[in-house]
Amino acid sequence: MASAEVEKTRSRLATLSIVAVVILVGIPVWLRTTTTYRSWLPMAQIQELAELQLHLSTDVEVVFVRGTLTPEQQKKLPLTRTLDEDHEIDRETSLTYRYEMRYRTATIMEEDALNQPTADAIDQSLHALSESPCGSLVIYIIPLSSLLLPQDVRVYVGQRRTALLRAGAETTEGRTLDQVLAYTETRVKEVLRTISFSHDDITAALSDRVRLSPGHPQTKADSMRAFKSSPGYEITFSLLNPDPKWHRVHWDIEGAVYTYVQPMLSKLSPLANFSIDSQMVSYSFLGVNAKFDNNHHAYTLSADSLAHVINPVEARLGSNAASSNPLLNFLLYVPDHQHLPLYILDEQKRQFSSNAFHSPQWGGIMIYNVFGFYGPDLQAFDVNINMTKVMGVFLAQLRLLLGVHPLSPPAGFLLAPPDSSGLLDWELDRLMWSRTVENIATATTTITSLAQLLDQIENIVINDNIAEQVSNAVASLRLASAELESGNLAFALQYSKEAILASERAFFDPSLLHLLYFPDDQKFAIYIPLFVPVGVPALVALLHMLVEAIRKRRDKHAKKD
Repeated sequence: MASAEVEKTRSRLATLSIVAVVILVGIPVWLRTTTTYRSWLPMAQIQELAELQLHLSTDVEVVFVRGTLTPEQQKKLPLTRTLDEDHEIDRETSLTYRYEMRYRTATIMEEDALNQPTADAIDQSLHALSESPCGSLVIYIIPLSSLLLPQDVRVYVGQRRTALLRAGAETTEGRTLDQVLAYTETRVKEVLRTISFSHDDITAALSDRVRLSPGHPQTKADSMRAFKSSPGYEITFSLLNPDPKWHRVHWDIEGAVYTYVQPMLSKLSPLANFSIDSQMVSYSFLGVNAKFDNNHHAYTLSADSLAHVINPVEARLGSNAASSNPLLNFLLYVPDHQHLPLYILDEQKRQFSSNAFHSPQWGGIMIYNVFGFYGPDLQAFDVNINMTKVMGVFLAQLRLLLGVHPLSPPAGFLLAPPDSSGLLDWELDRLMWSRTVENIATATTTITSLAQLLDQIENIVINDNIAEQVSNAVASLRLASAELESGNLAFALQYSKEAILASERAFFDPSLLHLLYFPDDQKFAIYIPLFVPVGVPALVALLHMLVEAIRKRRDKHAKKD
Protein backbone atom coordinates (compact mmCIF):
# COMPACT_ATOMS: atom_id res chain seq x y z
CA MET A 1 0.00 0.00 0.00
CA ALA A 2 2.82 2.37 0.86
CA SER A 3 4.60 1.76 -2.45
CA ALA A 4 1.34 2.30 -4.40
CA GLU A 5 0.74 5.56 -2.60
CA VAL A 6 4.29 6.69 -3.36
CA GLU A 7 3.81 5.81 -7.01
CA LYS A 8 0.61 7.84 -7.20
CA THR A 9 2.31 10.80 -5.55
CA ARG A 10 5.19 10.59 -8.00
CA SER A 11 2.74 10.41 -10.92
CA ARG A 12 0.87 13.44 -9.68
CA LEU A 13 4.08 15.41 -9.25
CA ALA A 14 5.25 14.46 -12.74
CA THR A 15 1.93 15.53 -14.26
CA LEU A 16 1.97 18.83 -12.39
CA SER A 17 5.57 19.43 -13.49
CA ILE A 18 4.71 18.83 -17.13
CA VAL A 19 1.67 21.10 -16.93
CA ALA A 20 3.69 23.79 -15.15
CA VAL A 21 6.44 23.66 -17.78
CA VAL A 22 3.87 23.86 -20.59
CA ILE A 23 2.02 26.78 -19.01
CA LEU A 24 4.96 28.74 -17.66
CA VAL A 25 7.52 28.06 -20.40
CA GLY A 26 6.00 26.41 -23.45
CA ILE A 27 3.02 28.65 -24.08
CA PRO A 28 4.93 31.99 -23.56
CA VAL A 29 7.75 30.81 -25.82
CA TRP A 30 5.25 29.67 -28.46
CA LEU A 31 3.36 32.94 -28.35
CA ARG A 32 6.58 34.92 -28.46
CA THR A 33 8.01 33.03 -31.44
CA THR A 34 4.75 33.11 -33.44
CA THR A 35 3.75 36.72 -32.76
CA THR A 36 3.96 38.98 -35.84
CA TYR A 37 6.51 41.75 -35.32
CA ARG A 38 4.94 45.16 -35.81
CA SER A 39 7.09 48.21 -35.28
CA TRP A 40 5.53 51.44 -34.02
CA LEU A 41 3.97 53.79 -36.56
CA PRO A 42 2.89 57.42 -36.04
CA MET A 43 -0.78 56.57 -36.54
CA ALA A 44 -2.02 59.80 -34.95
CA GLN A 45 -0.04 61.94 -37.39
CA ILE A 46 -1.14 59.74 -40.29
CA GLN A 47 -4.77 60.27 -39.33
CA GLU A 48 -4.16 64.02 -39.45
CA LEU A 49 -2.96 63.64 -43.04
CA ALA A 50 -6.32 62.17 -44.03
CA GLU A 51 -7.71 65.70 -43.91
CA LEU A 52 -5.52 67.62 -46.34
CA GLN A 53 -5.55 71.36 -45.79
CA LEU A 54 -3.02 73.02 -48.06
CA HIS A 55 -2.03 76.67 -47.83
CA LEU A 56 -0.29 78.06 -50.92
CA SER A 57 1.46 81.35 -50.30
CA THR A 58 3.21 83.47 -52.89
CA ASP A 59 5.12 86.72 -52.56
CA VAL A 60 4.17 89.50 -54.94
CA GLU A 61 6.10 92.73 -55.09
CA VAL A 62 4.06 95.56 -56.59
CA VAL A 63 6.25 98.42 -57.74
CA PHE A 64 4.67 101.75 -58.72
CA VAL A 65 6.62 103.58 -61.42
CA ARG A 66 6.91 107.36 -61.53
CA GLY A 67 3.66 108.89 -62.66
CA THR A 68 1.30 106.28 -61.27
CA LEU A 69 0.90 107.70 -57.75
CA THR A 70 0.70 111.24 -56.43
CA PRO A 71 3.28 112.33 -53.83
CA GLU A 72 0.60 112.19 -51.15
CA GLN A 73 -0.37 108.65 -52.14
CA GLN A 74 3.27 107.56 -52.09
CA LYS A 75 3.55 108.67 -48.47
CA LYS A 76 0.45 106.67 -47.45
CA LEU A 77 1.33 103.58 -49.47
CA PRO A 78 1.14 100.52 -47.15
CA LEU A 79 4.15 98.25 -46.92
CA THR A 80 2.30 94.94 -47.05
CA ARG A 81 -1.15 93.56 -47.64
CA THR A 82 -2.42 89.98 -47.50
CA LEU A 83 -5.22 88.52 -49.62
CA ASP A 84 -6.67 85.07 -48.88
CA GLU A 85 -8.88 82.81 -50.96
CA ASP A 86 -10.46 79.69 -49.46
CA HIS A 87 -11.64 76.76 -51.57
CA GLU A 88 -13.25 73.61 -50.18
CA ILE A 89 -12.71 70.75 -52.62
CA ASP A 90 -14.49 68.07 -50.61
CA ARG A 91 -15.04 67.11 -46.97
CA GLU A 92 -11.40 66.06 -46.53
CA THR A 93 -9.56 68.47 -48.82
CA SER A 94 -9.41 72.25 -48.74
CA LEU A 95 -7.16 74.86 -50.31
CA THR A 96 -6.18 78.35 -49.19
CA TYR A 97 -4.39 80.73 -51.54
CA ARG A 98 -2.51 83.53 -49.82
CA TYR A 99 -1.06 86.45 -51.76
CA GLU A 100 1.53 88.36 -49.74
CA MET A 101 1.69 91.73 -51.47
CA ARG A 102 4.47 94.19 -50.76
CA TYR A 103 4.10 97.71 -52.11
CA ARG A 104 6.85 100.17 -52.91
CA THR A 105 7.91 102.75 -55.48
CA ALA A 106 10.55 102.13 -58.12
CA THR A 107 14.18 102.85 -57.35
CA ILE A 108 16.35 105.11 -59.48
CA MET A 109 18.03 102.12 -61.13
CA GLU A 110 14.68 100.55 -61.90
CA GLU A 111 13.45 103.82 -63.39
CA ASP A 112 16.51 103.84 -65.65
CA ALA A 113 15.84 100.25 -66.69
CA LEU A 114 12.23 101.12 -67.47
CA ASN A 115 13.42 103.78 -69.91
CA GLN A 116 14.51 101.10 -72.40
CA PRO A 117 12.75 101.38 -75.77
CA THR A 118 11.05 97.96 -75.75
CA ALA A 119 9.39 95.73 -73.20
CA ASP A 120 11.84 92.91 -73.94
CA ALA A 121 14.80 95.18 -73.24
CA ILE A 122 13.17 96.31 -70.00
CA ASP A 123 12.71 92.70 -68.94
CA GLN A 124 16.39 91.99 -69.54
CA SER A 125 17.50 95.12 -67.69
CA LEU A 126 15.28 94.46 -64.68
CA HIS A 127 16.55 90.88 -64.47
CA ALA A 128 20.13 92.19 -64.45
CA LEU A 129 19.32 94.34 -61.41
CA SER A 130 17.92 91.56 -59.25
CA GLU A 131 16.64 88.02 -59.58
CA SER A 132 13.39 87.13 -57.89
CA PRO A 133 13.29 83.90 -55.87
CA CYS A 134 11.45 80.85 -57.10
CA GLY A 135 7.67 81.17 -56.82
CA SER A 136 7.61 84.95 -56.43
CA LEU A 137 6.67 87.69 -58.85
CA VAL A 138 7.46 91.39 -59.35
CA ILE A 139 4.83 93.49 -61.10
CA TYR A 140 5.65 97.02 -62.25
CA ILE A 141 2.72 99.41 -62.55
CA ILE A 142 3.37 101.72 -65.51
CA PRO A 143 1.33 104.85 -66.37
CA LEU A 144 -1.81 104.54 -68.45
CA SER A 145 -0.29 106.75 -71.16
CA SER A 146 2.94 104.72 -71.41
CA LEU A 147 4.07 103.84 -74.92
CA LEU A 148 6.05 100.79 -73.82
CA LEU A 149 3.12 98.53 -74.63
CA PRO A 150 0.70 98.61 -77.55
CA GLN A 151 -2.56 100.35 -76.80
CA ASP A 152 -4.53 97.10 -76.73
CA VAL A 153 -2.07 95.47 -74.30
CA ARG A 154 -2.45 96.11 -70.60
CA VAL A 155 -0.17 93.34 -69.23
CA TYR A 156 3.22 92.24 -70.51
CA VAL A 157 4.76 89.11 -68.97
CA GLY A 158 8.50 88.77 -69.43
CA GLN A 159 10.72 85.73 -69.66
CA ARG A 160 11.64 85.85 -65.98
CA ARG A 161 9.45 86.60 -62.99
CA THR A 162 8.52 90.16 -63.87
CA ALA A 163 5.48 91.71 -65.49
CA LEU A 164 4.42 95.16 -66.63
CA LEU A 165 0.88 96.20 -65.73
CA ARG A 166 -0.65 99.27 -67.29
CA ALA A 167 -2.49 101.42 -64.79
CA GLY A 168 -6.20 101.71 -65.50
CA ALA A 169 -8.53 104.68 -65.61
CA GLU A 170 -9.45 103.82 -62.04
CA THR A 171 -5.98 104.90 -60.94
CA THR A 172 -5.94 108.26 -62.66
CA GLU A 173 -5.81 111.55 -60.87
CA GLY A 174 -8.68 112.19 -58.50
CA ARG A 175 -8.92 108.63 -57.24
CA THR A 176 -8.16 107.77 -53.63
CA LEU A 177 -5.35 105.43 -52.65
CA ASP A 178 -7.83 102.75 -51.62
CA GLN A 179 -9.43 102.85 -55.05
CA VAL A 180 -6.04 102.61 -56.70
CA LEU A 181 -5.03 99.63 -54.55
CA ALA A 182 -8.38 97.88 -55.06
CA TYR A 183 -8.02 98.08 -58.85
CA THR A 184 -4.36 97.08 -58.68
CA GLU A 185 -5.05 94.05 -56.49
CA THR A 186 -7.76 92.83 -58.85
CA ARG A 187 -5.40 93.02 -61.82
CA VAL A 188 -2.51 91.50 -59.89
CA LYS A 189 -4.62 88.48 -58.96
CA GLU A 190 -5.54 88.10 -62.62
CA VAL A 191 -1.85 88.06 -63.52
CA LEU A 192 -1.10 85.52 -60.78
CA ARG A 193 -3.84 83.16 -61.95
CA THR A 194 -2.39 83.33 -65.44
CA ILE A 195 1.33 82.85 -64.87
CA SER A 196 1.72 81.60 -61.29
CA PHE A 197 -0.89 79.04 -60.23
CA SER A 198 -4.58 78.80 -60.96
CA HIS A 199 -7.30 76.97 -59.10
CA ASP A 200 -7.84 74.65 -62.08
CA ASP A 201 -4.16 73.65 -62.14
CA ILE A 202 -4.03 72.95 -58.41
CA THR A 203 -7.30 71.01 -58.47
CA ALA A 204 -6.05 68.92 -61.39
CA ALA A 205 -2.90 68.14 -59.38
CA LEU A 206 -5.16 66.62 -56.70
CA SER A 207 -6.68 64.15 -59.16
CA ASP A 208 -5.18 61.14 -57.32
CA ARG A 209 -7.01 62.22 -54.20
CA VAL A 210 -10.08 64.12 -55.43
CA ARG A 211 -12.53 62.94 -58.03
CA LEU A 212 -13.04 65.75 -60.50
CA SER A 213 -16.48 66.63 -61.76
CA PRO A 214 -17.23 65.74 -65.41
CA GLY A 215 -17.58 69.40 -66.29
CA HIS A 216 -14.19 70.34 -64.87
CA PRO A 217 -11.93 71.70 -67.62
CA GLN A 218 -9.00 69.62 -66.43
CA THR A 219 -10.90 66.40 -67.18
CA LYS A 220 -10.51 66.95 -70.89
CA ALA A 221 -8.28 64.64 -72.89
CA ASP A 222 -5.65 67.34 -73.42
CA SER A 223 -5.02 67.59 -69.68
CA MET A 224 -4.28 63.86 -69.51
CA ARG A 225 -1.34 63.98 -71.89
CA ALA A 226 1.27 64.79 -69.26
CA PHE A 227 3.16 62.18 -67.30
CA LYS A 228 2.56 61.89 -63.60
CA SER A 229 5.14 63.37 -61.27
CA SER A 230 8.17 61.12 -60.91
CA PRO A 231 11.66 61.50 -59.40
CA GLY A 232 13.17 60.60 -62.76
CA TYR A 233 12.38 60.21 -66.45
CA GLU A 234 14.02 58.25 -69.26
CA ILE A 235 14.08 59.97 -72.66
CA THR A 236 14.80 57.95 -75.80
CA PHE A 237 15.27 59.40 -79.28
CA SER A 238 14.83 56.80 -82.02
CA LEU A 239 15.43 57.03 -85.75
CA LEU A 240 13.31 54.57 -87.74
CA ASN A 241 14.61 53.86 -91.22
CA PRO A 242 12.48 51.20 -92.94
CA ASP A 243 14.45 51.43 -96.16
CA PRO A 244 18.22 51.64 -95.51
CA LYS A 245 18.81 50.27 -99.00
CA TRP A 246 17.76 53.62 -100.41
CA HIS A 247 18.29 56.03 -97.53
CA ARG A 248 21.61 56.30 -95.73
CA VAL A 249 20.36 58.55 -92.95
CA HIS A 250 22.66 60.70 -90.81
CA TRP A 251 21.49 62.59 -87.74
CA ASP A 252 23.60 64.48 -85.24
CA ILE A 253 21.53 63.49 -82.25
CA GLU A 254 24.32 64.06 -79.75
CA GLY A 255 24.88 67.64 -80.88
CA ALA A 256 21.14 68.30 -81.08
CA VAL A 257 20.56 67.04 -77.54
CA TYR A 258 23.38 69.19 -76.23
CA THR A 259 22.16 72.29 -78.09
CA TYR A 260 18.39 72.07 -77.79
CA VAL A 261 17.34 69.54 -75.13
CA GLN A 262 19.95 69.87 -72.41
CA PRO A 263 19.23 73.55 -71.62
CA MET A 264 15.59 72.76 -70.92
CA LEU A 265 16.40 69.67 -68.86
CA SER A 266 18.94 71.65 -66.84
CA LYS A 267 16.21 74.14 -66.01
CA LEU A 268 13.87 71.28 -65.05
CA SER A 269 16.46 69.65 -62.78
CA PRO A 270 14.68 70.74 -59.55
CA LEU A 271 11.69 68.65 -60.63
CA ALA A 272 13.35 65.38 -61.62
CA ASN A 273 16.44 63.64 -62.94
CA PHE A 274 16.62 62.96 -66.65
CA SER A 275 18.62 60.41 -68.62
CA ILE A 276 18.82 60.46 -72.41
CA ASP A 277 19.74 57.79 -74.93
CA SER A 278 19.27 57.29 -78.65
CA GLN A 279 19.06 54.46 -81.13
CA MET A 280 18.66 53.74 -84.84
CA VAL A 281 16.23 51.03 -85.90
CA SER A 282 16.36 49.74 -89.49
CA TYR A 283 13.68 47.88 -91.42
CA SER A 284 11.02 49.06 -89.00
CA PHE A 285 7.65 50.23 -90.35
CA LEU A 286 4.80 52.12 -88.73
CA GLY A 287 2.47 49.14 -88.94
CA VAL A 288 -0.33 51.18 -90.55
CA ASN A 289 -0.98 51.13 -94.27
CA ALA A 290 -0.78 54.58 -95.78
CA LYS A 291 -3.25 55.42 -98.54
CA PHE A 292 -2.55 57.53 -101.58
CA ASP A 293 -4.61 60.72 -101.66
CA ASN A 294 -5.12 62.22 -105.12
CA ASN A 295 -6.06 65.59 -103.65
CA HIS A 296 -2.73 65.94 -101.86
CA HIS A 297 -0.72 63.90 -104.39
CA ALA A 298 0.86 62.04 -101.51
CA TYR A 299 0.41 59.11 -99.17
CA THR A 300 -1.53 60.04 -96.07
CA LEU A 301 -2.34 58.82 -92.59
CA SER A 302 -5.69 59.79 -91.12
CA ALA A 303 -6.05 61.00 -87.55
CA ASP A 304 -8.12 57.89 -86.73
CA SER A 305 -5.29 55.56 -87.72
CA LEU A 306 -2.65 57.20 -85.51
CA ALA A 307 -3.80 55.25 -82.46
CA HIS A 308 -2.76 52.02 -84.20
CA VAL A 309 0.79 53.21 -84.81
CA ILE A 310 2.12 53.00 -81.25
CA ASN A 311 1.98 49.26 -80.48
CA PRO A 312 3.75 47.94 -83.63
CA VAL A 313 6.48 50.56 -83.30
CA GLU A 314 6.91 50.10 -79.56
CA ALA A 315 7.57 46.39 -80.01
CA ARG A 316 10.71 47.26 -82.00
CA LEU A 317 12.05 49.86 -79.60
CA GLY A 318 12.81 47.71 -76.58
CA SER A 319 11.86 48.61 -73.04
CA ASN A 320 13.33 50.27 -69.97
CA ALA A 321 12.96 47.22 -67.74
CA ALA A 322 16.13 48.20 -65.89
CA SER A 323 14.50 51.40 -64.64
CA SER A 324 11.23 52.11 -62.86
CA ASN A 325 11.11 55.66 -64.21
CA PRO A 326 8.62 56.62 -66.94
CA LEU A 327 9.92 56.41 -70.50
CA LEU A 328 9.37 59.22 -73.01
CA ASN A 329 9.74 58.07 -76.61
CA PHE A 330 10.51 60.45 -79.47
CA LEU A 331 10.55 58.78 -82.89
CA LEU A 332 11.75 60.20 -86.18
CA TYR A 333 10.35 58.12 -89.02
CA VAL A 334 11.82 58.32 -92.54
CA PRO A 335 9.31 56.70 -94.93
CA ASP A 336 10.47 54.21 -97.52
CA HIS A 337 10.74 55.39 -101.12
CA GLN A 338 7.50 53.64 -102.13
CA HIS A 339 5.45 55.79 -99.72
CA LEU A 340 6.90 59.24 -100.32
CA PRO A 341 5.80 61.81 -99.46
CA LEU A 342 3.82 60.76 -96.38
CA TYR A 343 1.65 63.27 -94.54
CA ILE A 344 -0.64 63.21 -91.52
CA LEU A 345 -4.15 64.59 -92.03
CA ASP A 346 -6.50 65.91 -89.36
CA GLU A 347 -10.27 65.36 -89.18
CA GLN A 348 -10.80 68.06 -91.83
CA LYS A 349 -8.34 66.33 -94.22
CA ARG A 350 -5.76 69.07 -93.73
CA GLN A 351 -2.05 68.42 -93.37
CA PHE A 352 -0.42 68.79 -89.98
CA SER A 353 2.05 71.65 -90.24
CA SER A 354 4.59 69.72 -88.16
CA ASN A 355 3.76 66.34 -89.75
CA ALA A 356 3.97 64.91 -86.25
CA PHE A 357 1.71 63.77 -83.44
CA HIS A 358 2.08 62.80 -79.79
CA SER A 359 0.47 60.11 -77.68
CA PRO A 360 -0.50 61.01 -74.08
CA GLN A 361 1.91 59.65 -71.47
CA TRP A 362 3.97 57.89 -74.15
CA GLY A 363 5.82 60.24 -76.48
CA GLY A 364 5.78 61.67 -79.98
CA ILE A 365 6.36 60.62 -83.59
CA MET A 366 7.47 62.83 -86.45
CA ILE A 367 7.44 61.82 -90.11
CA TYR A 368 10.42 63.20 -92.02
CA ASN A 369 9.97 63.12 -95.78
CA VAL A 370 13.05 62.77 -97.97
CA PHE A 371 13.02 64.20 -101.46
CA GLY A 372 15.87 62.79 -103.55
CA PHE A 373 16.70 61.19 -106.85
CA TYR A 374 16.33 57.46 -107.23
CA GLY A 375 18.24 55.76 -110.00
CA PRO A 376 17.74 52.35 -111.57
CA ASP A 377 20.83 50.98 -109.83
CA LEU A 378 18.99 51.11 -106.48
CA GLN A 379 21.92 52.67 -104.66
CA ALA A 380 21.43 54.45 -101.41
CA PHE A 381 22.07 58.16 -101.10
CA ASP A 382 22.98 60.18 -98.03
CA VAL A 383 20.24 61.94 -96.10
CA ASN A 384 21.22 64.61 -93.57
CA ILE A 385 18.45 65.30 -91.09
CA ASN A 386 17.66 68.92 -90.31
CA MET A 387 17.96 68.63 -86.53
CA THR A 388 16.79 72.19 -85.91
CA LYS A 389 13.43 71.39 -87.48
CA VAL A 390 13.15 68.02 -85.76
CA MET A 391 14.12 69.26 -82.31
CA GLY A 392 11.69 72.14 -82.55
CA VAL A 393 8.86 69.60 -82.84
CA PHE A 394 10.25 67.26 -80.17
CA LEU A 395 10.78 70.11 -77.68
CA ALA A 396 7.16 71.23 -78.11
CA GLN A 397 6.02 67.66 -77.46
CA LEU A 398 8.37 67.34 -74.49
CA ARG A 399 6.86 70.44 -72.89
CA LEU A 400 3.37 68.99 -73.20
CA LEU A 401 4.35 65.57 -71.88
CA LEU A 402 6.06 67.08 -68.83
CA GLY A 403 3.05 69.22 -67.96
CA VAL A 404 3.97 72.62 -69.43
CA HIS A 405 0.57 73.29 -70.96
CA PRO A 406 0.05 76.08 -73.46
CA LEU A 407 -1.71 79.08 -71.98
CA SER A 408 -4.71 80.94 -73.28
CA PRO A 409 -4.10 84.32 -71.64
CA PRO A 410 -6.94 86.76 -71.10
CA ALA A 411 -7.53 89.57 -73.54
CA GLY A 412 -4.94 92.31 -73.23
CA PHE A 413 -2.10 89.99 -72.15
CA LEU A 414 1.16 89.77 -74.08
CA LEU A 415 3.52 86.90 -73.20
CA ALA A 416 7.19 86.97 -74.07
CA PRO A 417 8.42 84.03 -76.20
CA PRO A 418 10.62 81.36 -74.55
CA ASP A 419 14.34 81.95 -74.40
CA SER A 420 17.05 79.60 -75.68
CA SER A 421 16.24 77.07 -72.96
CA GLY A 422 12.72 76.64 -74.28
CA LEU A 423 11.21 77.24 -70.84
CA LEU A 424 10.37 80.52 -69.13
CA ASP A 425 11.09 81.06 -65.45
CA TRP A 426 7.44 81.57 -64.57
CA GLU A 427 6.52 78.46 -66.57
CA LEU A 428 8.92 76.52 -64.38
CA ASP A 429 7.33 78.01 -61.26
CA ARG A 430 3.86 77.16 -62.51
CA LEU A 431 4.93 73.55 -63.05
CA MET A 432 6.63 73.41 -59.65
CA TRP A 433 3.44 74.54 -57.90
CA SER A 434 1.46 71.77 -59.58
CA ARG A 435 4.09 69.08 -59.00
CA THR A 436 4.47 69.99 -55.34
CA VAL A 437 0.75 69.72 -54.70
CA GLU A 438 0.59 66.51 -56.74
CA ASN A 439 3.45 64.96 -54.74
CA ILE A 440 1.84 65.89 -51.43
CA ALA A 441 -1.54 64.52 -52.49
CA THR A 442 -0.04 61.26 -53.80
CA ALA A 443 2.16 60.73 -50.74
CA THR A 444 -0.70 61.36 -48.30
CA THR A 445 -2.93 58.94 -50.20
CA THR A 446 -0.20 56.30 -50.19
CA ILE A 447 0.56 56.66 -46.48
CA THR A 448 -3.08 56.68 -45.35
CA SER A 449 -3.85 53.67 -47.56
CA LEU A 450 -0.88 51.81 -46.07
CA ALA A 451 -2.02 52.65 -42.54
CA GLN A 452 -5.52 51.32 -43.27
CA LEU A 453 -4.08 48.15 -44.75
CA LEU A 454 -1.84 47.50 -41.76
CA ASP A 455 -4.70 48.18 -39.38
CA GLN A 456 -7.04 45.73 -41.12
CA ILE A 457 -4.57 42.87 -41.61
CA GLU A 458 -2.79 42.13 -38.35
CA ASN A 459 -0.60 39.40 -39.80
CA ILE A 460 1.48 41.82 -41.85
CA VAL A 461 4.95 42.27 -40.43
CA ILE A 462 6.04 45.87 -39.92
CA ASN A 463 9.81 45.94 -39.96
CA ASP A 464 11.86 48.76 -38.51
CA ASN A 465 12.84 49.79 -42.03
CA ILE A 466 9.21 50.23 -43.04
CA ALA A 467 8.44 52.17 -39.88
CA GLU A 468 11.41 54.43 -40.59
CA GLN A 469 10.23 55.08 -44.16
CA VAL A 470 6.71 55.85 -42.95
CA SER A 471 8.04 58.24 -40.30
CA ASN A 472 10.28 59.93 -42.88
CA ALA A 473 7.35 60.31 -45.27
CA VAL A 474 5.13 61.83 -42.58
CA ALA A 475 7.88 64.22 -41.48
CA SER A 476 8.60 65.26 -45.08
CA LEU A 477 4.91 65.84 -45.74
CA ARG A 478 4.62 68.10 -42.73
CA LEU A 479 7.72 70.04 -43.79
CA ALA A 480 6.50 70.33 -47.39
CA SER A 481 3.14 71.71 -46.24
CA ALA A 482 4.88 74.16 -43.91
CA GLU A 483 7.24 75.41 -46.63
CA LEU A 484 4.34 75.70 -49.06
CA GLU A 485 2.49 77.86 -46.55
CA SER A 486 5.61 79.98 -46.06
CA GLY A 487 5.99 80.53 -49.79
CA ASN A 488 9.30 78.64 -50.08
CA LEU A 489 8.43 76.78 -53.27
CA ALA A 490 11.85 75.22 -53.88
CA PHE A 491 12.05 73.69 -50.39
CA ALA A 492 8.42 72.58 -50.54
CA LEU A 493 9.09 70.74 -53.81
CA GLN A 494 12.19 69.05 -52.41
CA TYR A 495 10.38 67.84 -49.27
CA SER A 496 7.43 66.64 -51.34
CA LYS A 497 9.79 64.56 -53.51
CA GLU A 498 11.33 63.03 -50.40
CA ALA A 499 7.84 62.27 -49.07
CA ILE A 500 6.67 60.47 -52.19
CA LEU A 501 9.89 58.44 -52.41
CA ALA A 502 9.69 57.35 -48.77
CA SER A 503 5.97 56.54 -48.99
CA GLU A 504 6.39 54.40 -52.10
CA ARG A 505 9.37 52.55 -50.64
CA ALA A 506 7.27 51.71 -47.58
CA PHE A 507 4.14 50.76 -49.54
CA PHE A 508 5.92 48.50 -52.03
CA ASP A 509 8.27 46.84 -49.54
CA PRO A 510 8.29 43.08 -50.29
CA SER A 511 7.93 42.19 -46.60
CA LEU A 512 4.42 43.67 -46.61
CA LEU A 513 2.97 40.54 -48.22
CA HIS A 514 0.52 39.09 -45.73
CA LEU A 515 0.32 35.86 -47.73
CA LEU A 516 3.79 35.02 -46.45
CA TYR A 517 2.32 34.63 -42.95
CA PHE A 518 -0.29 32.16 -41.81
CA PRO A 519 -3.73 33.19 -40.56
CA ASP A 520 -4.85 31.89 -37.17
CA ASP A 521 -6.75 28.89 -38.51
CA GLN A 522 -3.68 27.70 -40.42
CA LYS A 523 -1.56 28.16 -37.33
CA PHE A 524 -3.86 25.86 -35.36
CA ALA A 525 -3.82 23.30 -38.16
CA ILE A 526 -0.04 23.20 -38.02
CA TYR A 527 0.54 23.29 -34.25
CA ILE A 528 -2.26 20.95 -33.07
CA PRO A 529 -0.42 17.78 -34.27
CA LEU A 530 2.57 18.96 -32.27
CA PHE A 531 0.79 19.85 -29.03
CA VAL A 532 -1.91 17.14 -28.90
CA PRO A 533 0.50 14.21 -28.20
CA VAL A 534 1.85 16.12 -25.21
CA GLY A 535 -1.28 17.94 -24.14
CA VAL A 536 -3.83 15.09 -24.17
CA PRO A 537 -1.93 12.78 -21.71
CA ALA A 538 -1.33 15.73 -19.41
CA LEU A 539 -5.00 16.76 -19.52
CA VAL A 540 -6.13 13.15 -18.88
CA ALA A 541 -3.74 12.90 -15.94
CA LEU A 542 -5.05 16.17 -14.52
CA LEU A 543 -8.60 14.89 -14.94
CA HIS A 544 -7.73 11.68 -13.03
CA MET A 545 -6.13 13.74 -10.28
CA LEU A 546 -9.24 15.88 -10.02
CA VAL A 547 -11.50 12.85 -9.84
CA GLU A 548 -9.28 11.26 -7.23
CA ALA A 549 -9.29 14.46 -5.16
CA ILE A 550 -13.09 14.65 -5.31
CA ARG A 551 -13.42 10.99 -4.32
CA LYS A 552 -11.09 11.39 -1.33
CA ARG A 553 -12.98 14.48 -0.22
CA ARG A 554 -16.27 12.56 -0.31
CA ASP A 555 -14.76 9.65 1.63
CA LYS A 556 -13.46 12.07 4.26
CA HIS A 557 -16.88 13.66 4.71
CA ALA A 558 -18.48 10.19 4.88
CA LYS A 559 -16.14 9.10 7.72
CA LYS A 560 -16.93 12.25 9.68
CA ASP A 561 -20.62 11.53 9.35
